[in-house]
Amino acid sequence: MTYVKHIGVGLTQLLNTVLGGWPDESTSSRLWRLERQGKAAGRVFRPMVDRLFFWQPEHCARAYAAERERYHLPPLLRGNS
Repeated sequence: MTYVKHIGVGLTQLLNTVLGGWPDESTSSRLWRLERQGKAAGRVFRPMVDRLFFWQPEHCARAYAAERERYHLPPLLRGNS
């Protein structure tokens, strides 16, 4: 992952934390999860974020999958080594 992507991950995790979410989850992942739980915030904001990242099909679903795979953690912390 590039330096710029690392900064982006840090910023989205900070935003999610400021908004009351888990500190190590991205905002996009949280919106996907909230929508699946039937929460209004997910239903309202998830489509907006997906449109914002129009060049990444299903951005929030992919962000959630990346969180589940622990993709943003250093390789040694992912449990795969």
